[in-house]
Amino acid sequence: MAEGETESPGPKKRGPYISSVTSRSVNLMIRGVVLFFIGVFLALVLNLLQIQRNVTLFPPDVIASIFSSAWWVPPCCGTASAVIGLLYPCIDRHLGEPHKFKREWSSVMRCVAVFVGINHASAKVDFDNNIQLSLTLAALSIGLWWTFDRSRSGFGLGIGIAFLATVVTQLLVYNGVYQYTSPDFLYVRSWLPCIFFAGGITMGNIGRQLAMVSSCLFSHLSVFEM
Repeated sequence: MAEGETESPGPKKRGPYISSVTSRSVNLMIRGVVLFFIGVFLALVLNLLQIQRNVTLFPPDVIASIFSSAWWVPPCCGTASAVIGLLYPCIDRHLGEPHKFKREWSSVMRCVAVFVGINHASAKVDFDNNIQLSLTLAALSIGLWWTFDRSRSGFGLGIGIAFLATVVTQLLVYNGVYQYTSPDFLYVRSWLPCIFFAGGITMGNIGRQLAMVSSCLFSHLSVFEM
């Protein structure tokens, strides 16, 4: 190289901190998008079961879907699913208690199947009164947590999600957005918190599994880039 000539700079490599932040951001974004679409799909399927049984009634002017669901239900459920699915592994890391109970996709799929079954029972199975139905669904929901979760953080988050989602639903019904047939618990059905609890546990399990898979994937990619 002749004197006075400078070597052309090569491509700059990102520092380890920037690479770590970028990987975490991409990780969260991908998992959030996947959880959102899973929530949208489950909302369409489960809401169809409720409407077919006339458990929920939407005004005709807000029916805007081939699945007979109000247009805002799927995106709201998708957003809630993304938040819940990202929150569960985040709480696990914050508490320093990584969730390792039945961490495989077959267990997650069985959890989803049981959740759909619980929702199906709320719409299809006839009981003498709502109290019997509520107690049955409560037992099934706690059984779902015991079978597929068994973590204190999962149970606590499930209770919090059930309470918050029930309050939001009651506000929507109170303002006439939609209504429940034969409400027996402040404008809604008494078994509704059980469905929200089971849904929170289910989306939490999906979120935990996605976090574990994406963490392993990004760790392998970082090794190859070194």
